[in-house]
Amino acid sequence: MAGLVLAALTTPAHAQSPAACPPGLPAGTTCLRGPDANGAHLLLARPANPNGGLLVHVFGGPRLAAPTAETTDEDLIRFSELLREGWAWASTSRRRAGFGIARAGEDTENARRAAVAAFGQPAVTVLHGQSWGGAVAARLIETGNAPDASGRRPWDAALLTAAVLAGPTRAYDMRVDLRAGFQVVCGTHPAPHETQYDVTLGLPEGVRMTREEVITRYLACTGADLAPASRTATQRTALADLAAASRIPEHALPGHLWWATQNFADIARNMTEGRSAFGNEGVRYRGTSDDAAFNARVPRIAADPAARARLAADGDPTGEIAVPVLTLHGTGDATVFVENGAAYRETVERAGNAARLAQVFVDESEHTKLSAVLYPAALAALREWVESGRRPTPEDVRTRCEAMRDTYGGDCRVLPDYVPQPWEARVNPRSEAGAMTARVR
Repeated sequence: MAGLVLAALTTPAHAQSPAACPPGLPAGTTCLRGPDANGAHLLLARPANPNGGLLVHVFGGPRLAAPTAETTDEDLIRFSELLREGWAWASTSRRRAGFGIARAGEDTENARRAAVAAFGQPAVTVLHGQSWGGAVAARLIETGNAPDASGRRPWDAALLTAAVLAGPTRAYDMRVDLRAGFQVVCGTHPAPHETQYDVTLGLPEGVRMTREEVITRYLACTGADLAPASRTATQRTALADLAAASRIPEHALPGHLWWATQNFADIARNMTEGRSAFGNEGVRYRGTSDDAAFNARVPRIAADPAARARLAADGDPTGEIAVPVLTLHGTGDATVFVENGAAYRETVERAGNAARLAQVFVDESEHTKLSAVLYPAALAALREWVESGRRPTPEDVRTRCEAMRDTYGGDCRVLPDYVPQPWEARVNPRSEAGAMTARVR
């Protein structure tokens, strides 16, 4: 199929209508907008030079702001080079804010169906998951990709970029350790005069905090907004101990502390009926200024088995993939550790599907967007894999990237031989052995 043919939607009650595109897109791009049957806002974009491919984008977060018609505008702008390359685009605001991997997958499938109804059946359909959207995409290609009567699957391949792939039951363990460590080092979230609660619940029921309120407490404890020489000795020790206990780089601590507040609260309130899906019972913290004292004082929280099972069922990947999957990740990503790639590879290999996974790592530290040229290069390599059956190597992606630099700009710092260390080499392990060590102390 040489291109996508514009067609009318078959469900007039939820038809997408011609609408203004976000600013700054390639010339000739046309857009459609409208709600799906669940009220999620869809954004469809058709490039001036369609190449027959459809890219369905899943944004990260999970964002907690209420969805609007413009929720995914910034995502289309950020990845507009894919339109320039000829890929049609579909994205959804999702029907509601917050966590819920399976629900987000259903909304994503609705966006795909709307794009097919609007543009015609594409030659190839790629699911693109960015950050937490990668967790959604990883599960969707496992649970929502059965072939139809003709043998065609909804998704031909998946591109997972800077993706959360360790599974929600362990992907946030470093944030658990940060919240627990914060109570040892700072003792102000919650403060002694406030309602006490298991910090893995994010916030107690009925309590709301802004990001500014959380960060104010962090800065008061660590002095991280001051020059190092202007911090007190207590603040310098606090900052170093938080980084050591959580294994999160110092510069990334504020963001993780905020996410460990709002996202844990969202999960507890809307998914696990007020029970904690996370814990740190078996963790032995090391590298602080006084490990013995730290481990003696740190709050020990046991994950509720039912809550943990609920979270696992919602989003832990199984590795049961039937189509090509390519991951792209910066090795210095401090928001989503590159070791997510190692965790995912282990899962896929355990399921016997290693031949369907290709991983590319680059010498970059950005999370939200790597070098622009990498995305069309990775997508071109992925499409060739779908059409030829030949799995690309990192060097293949680098070669394509170099060939596209004059068009898209940016660097191609692909690391062909890079292998991320195992998950538990980067994130404090949870284990019975560790639990016994912590109890004996």
